[in-house]
Amino acid sequence: MGIFSKLKKTFSGKQEKDQDRYLSGLDKTKKSFSERIRRLALGFSGVDEEFLEELMIVLLEADIGIKTAQKIVDEVENRAMDQKLKSFHEISECLIEVMHDMYCEKEDEPFHENSDGPTVILMVGVNGSGKTTTTAKLTKQFQEEGKSVVLAAADTFRAGAIDQLAKWADKLNVPCIKGREGGDPSATLVDACRYAKEHQMDVLIGDTAGRLQNKANLMKELEKMRRVCEREIPGAPHEVWLVLDATTGQNGISQAQIFLETTNVTGIILTKMDGTAKGGIVIAIRDLLGLPVKYIGLGEKEDDLRPFDIDSYLYGICEDLLEDD
Repeated sequence: MGIFSKLKKTFSGKQEKDQDRYLSGLDKTKKSFSERIRRLALGFSGVDEEFLEELMIVLLEADIGIKTAQKIVDEVENRAMDQKLKSFHEISECLIEVMHDMYCEKEDEPFHENSDGPTVILMVGVNGSGKTTTTAKLTKQFQEEGKSVVLAAADTFRAGAIDQLAKWADKLNVPCIKGREGGDPSATLVDACRYAKEHQMDVLIGDTAGRLQNKANLMKELEKMRRVCEREIPGAPHEVWLVLDATTGQNGISQAQIFLETTNVTGIILTKMDGTAKGGIVIAIRDLLGLPVKYIGLGEKEDDLRPFDIDSYLYGICEDLLEDD
């Protein structure tokens, strides 16, 4: 069974809600990516230098980035030679299989749930990445799993950030621990940790500031947050999720690298995937950062944040190619 058939079979076994979200949310990327791949079929005469150059351009246009794109092109060339692939359909399957294998090369760790008390999740990322809205969407997901959630408005520097999260908390009917605007975010987290313990909450999500102007200050701030959380709840924070805006493309990778230097990020949440035709950033993130994509934002509604699944993602961006299978 080829990779196209496997993806189709796996995707058909997903819940209808997840299928709909992935297909609609990745529609722009699918149309762009599939159309460009189909264009490569015109005049295809084998895996020669000209074809590989054109394939590289397609991957770069999908925002996969030069380093990752080169790895993919080299591997497609090697497999085509080793397996004596001749037809364009075989090469298309080989391409998707290489992307699948590249993502799955590293094994993901499961969600670090705290069995002895509240599980603490810190949300990090630059301003404008969708951190606060994503925090609200995550809250809804945990509620649907039957978990109790408390929010910490620890982004005390961005004007209106505390009120924005508080409004979401009211809408979702969850407590929100607030500090004062311009105050110490770590103090807010201490209060939130104590509240979570006293009220036996399952999950505490801390929405943090997204300042990148001074890396030293960011490092100091995030280190202090980690330290105070650990002091209040052993092992905390159990997860640190970096929120990236998919529409920023390769700039998002640069942002991520700064956060990786300053704190122990355990996963990526990629927002606004529905707003870009360059969804190949997922593969670049995995290759360059070595981190799993935990969730992707496929729309603006509360339930449009979906757990990331590589099979559903690849099916979503190459569904038009699968029609030829």
